[in-house]
Amino acid sequence: MNKIALIPARYAATRFHAKLMQILGDKTVIRHTYDNTIATGLFDSVMVVTDSDIIYNEIVDNGGKAIKSIREHESGSDRIAEAVAEMNVDIVVNVQGDEPFVQKAPLEKLLNLFEGESGKNVQVASLMQVMTDQKLIEDSNYVKVAVNKNMDALFFSRSVIPHHRDKQATPVYYEHIGVYAFRKQALMDFTSWPITPLEAVEKIECLRYLENGISIKMAVTDYMGIEIDTPEDLIRASKFL
Repeated sequence: MNKIALIPARYAATRFHAKLMQILGDKTVIRHTYDNTIATGLFDSVMVVTDSDIIYNEIVDNGGKAIKSIREHESGSDRIAEAVAEMNVDIVVNVQGDEPFVQKAPLEKLLNLFEGESGKNVQVASLMQVMTDQKLIEDSNYVKVAVNKNMDALFFSRSVIPHHRDKQATPVYYEHIGVYAFRKQALMDFTSWPITPLEAVEKIECLRYLENGISIKMAVTDYMGIEIDTPEDLIRASKFL
């Protein structure tokens, strides 16, 4: 299968303006994400897809590959769908631009969900990690996901799911990691559908798949680093680095 990684990169982020151009260690957040995705060696091609001349030039001037979006887009998936529309590709991996510590093992686990007999029917897949910090569990900046016994997503929410009503039970909380893999047609279908009610309320784009009856296969990863969503995240990432 031909596999590519696309990194949607929006300059004017709502919660943390220009976060992808913030300096983390010796280079910008977006360059960390791009360079670490390249370093996995898993993909036939890696490209940043952006609406911004600033981000485009940051990647290209440092020897990378980038594509400028032609239209305005509501989501990262819409942005990369425009980029791959004319490409001959089987699997498209959407690596969020604010995941500067991306590593090979989680992405390889994600790609493996499409392999073999069990992977033939997988159209969309994503990653999650166990959450144990109660403060982060209750933080609406962290998207939670509930899954069934087959590891298919049941729901994504900024609220705490599941609600811990039975104090005798021990719930497991999963944080959704915003890294997706799609078969090309599933991604193109996504862009043909209007924004769905739950997606609009939660501001979580993958709910559009669930609301249209498309399953999302989930895999648990032990490590994805720190997502840069707020200035506080950048401080945490700098200490981690």
